[in-house]
Amino acid sequence: MTEVPAQTQQASPVVVFRDNLKAMRQEIAHALPPQVDADRFIRTIMTSVQMQPDLLNKDRRSLFAACMKSAQTGLFPDGQDAAFVAFGPQVQFMPMVAGLIRLARQSGEILSLSAHCVYEFDHWDYELGDNERISHRPRLDGERGKMIAAYAIGKTKSGGIYREVMTMQEIEKVRNVSRAKNSGPWSQWFERMAEKTVIRRLLKRMPTSTDLQRAVDADNETYDLDAKPTIGEQRQALDPRNALRTLVAEPAPVQETVEDDFSDIPFDDPKDSK
Repeated sequence: MTEVPAQTQQASPVVVFRDNLKAMRQEIAHALPPQVDADRFIRTIMTSVQMQPDLLNKDRRSLFAACMKSAQTGLFPDGQDAAFVAFGPQVQFMPMVAGLIRLARQSGEILSLSAHCVYEFDHWDYELGDNERISHRPRLDGERGKMIAAYAIGKTKSGGIYREVMTMQEIEKVRNVSRAKNSGPWSQWFERMAEKTVIRRLLKRMPTSTDLQRAVDADNETYDLDAKPTIGEQRQALDPRNALRTLVAEPAPVQETVEDDFSDIPFDDPKDSK
């Protein structure tokens, strides 16, 4: 019987994960968009995991699933375009606002897409009707006060302009159905998550690409869309001004399964050693 080298026996979780990831290179390269280099993508994953070593203590299969979903969208999990976030024992791929904007611009249909937060001391004017418009001048000479809203504007190459505005109450309602409403991105980057929230709602009305829709579908998994509303939320849902009904009421799209892409790879899972 061939003896296993001592170095292999004592391999760290990071080394084991790196070797497993290299074994998946072909599957990752196949999932990535043609313009994305597989080796660079794998290096980015390794950097992300090394910066968040606790991810290796989570369910390893969910971590590999997150890697494959990241590859399918072409978004690097670098903390800017996307990130790996832990929800209990599971790891989830989460697109960030910069990643959604980049995919929108690459779609071939959208000319520009932007989102901003509004604060109480900013100059802010939002008008509906035949000549819908948004005017926003952030205050630069003092405190901006508390956040009161977020908005997104998208322009298509055909000349269409789409606008979406969400109040803090509406943003908080979205946060409350997040699987990590009191931790992770919502606690560290609330403004960016608010911007992503309003962009998500705007994209429901805009032309999208396959990669962009995959990213939105993956982001849906970070929310408990089947959560039952409280009595207060049920009353708010009766208000026609409540613009969040589509996000909460619509069932999540059918997700692609990615486990078969790596189910035959013998990787070490922390649970198996317990």
